[in-house]
Amino acid sequence: MKVLLTSSYVPFIKGGGTAIVEWLEHKLVEHGHEVETIFLPFVESMDNMFNQMLSYRLLDMTENADRMIAFRPPAYLLRHPHKILWFIHHFRAFYDLWDSGYCGIPKTAENHAFRRRLMDADTVGLEESKHIFTNSRIVSDRLMEFNQIDSEVLYPPVLDPERFYCESYEPTVVYICRMEEHKRQHLLLEAMRYTKSNAKLILAGKSHSASYPRKLKLNAMKYRLTNKVEIMDRWISEDEKSQLLARCSLAAYLPFEEDSYGYPSLEAQHSRKAVLTTTDSGGGLELVRDEQNGLITEPDPQALAEAIDRAVQTPGFAKQMGEEGPHRIAELGIQWDHTIN
Repeated sequence: MKVLLTSSYVPFIKGGGTAIVEWLEHKLVEHGHEVETIFLPFVESMDNMFNQMLSYRLLDMTENADRMIAFRPPAYLLRHPHKILWFIHHFRAFYDLWDSGYCGIPKTAENHAFRRRLMDADTVGLEESKHIFTNSRIVSDRLMEFNQIDSEVLYPPVLDPERFYCESYEPTVVYICRMEEHKRQHLLLEAMRYTKSNAKLILAGKSHSASYPRKLKLNAMKYRLTNKVEIMDRWISEDEKSQLLARCSLAAYLPFEEDSYGYPSLEAQHSRKAVLTTTDSGGGLELVRDEQNGLITEPDPQALAEAIDRAVQTPGFAKQMGEEGPHRIAELGIQWDHTIN
């Protein structure tokens, strides 16, 4: 079968939104399909969002492939008679983040009208799709809430799970992820002010700007945490990532209302490491079971500190939770043969 994979991307920014497309291409080819991937640039600017969306809509991909699979918005506006979606999130500032502290858009009458028009345009592309898969139950719930559209959850696997391994359980917490305000690395840094154990924290990942990592580094100095916290503000290679996960006791992932469990959580589970997350982390709560394969706390630095100390100081506890990771992955059916079928 000729399969066309289409998605949007922000120039010079790589993350889970591009990985899910690239990895699916690799696996579809392995399964004998002919695949072409098209990434089209898109920047979330209210000044020209509708013009960009119109340019997507004008592209008719009918003659290019037997099937088209679309991912990030607004790729679902591209035209094809057999369009399938693996929908990973909305334009979140106009949807689930609209009334949160992470939106930043003034609630003027004009912006409310803009939001309604955006939702109407999205619904057109969504409704004409033959089938919609999502990367989590929370995203399926949002599609129903905002667009009244049903969908099926299909959890995305990592490309090479065999890359990840467990070597030891050192008193270290690692958080490997893009450094962004909504990923909330600052909560974990602040938690280190309250830890009573010998735990150390590694924050690793690249940011789209220098301001947030700079803020983290200044706070580490302000709170005199430089001997407990290491901030690696750069791109982390896959080999380095697997090495960091191999030796830690906990892997953290605590974004605000994230649309999926996040690859950092899944990579930790493949490494037989417990995941530390929060009650408001969103899709992560579909993977993590409290005190079974991870720890779930309130999004509060002191609560996080208590969880870190407990995992580090209780003999065998981190290992016991980590060993449950592969079982949880199997339970949810997160594997490529299922995904391709």
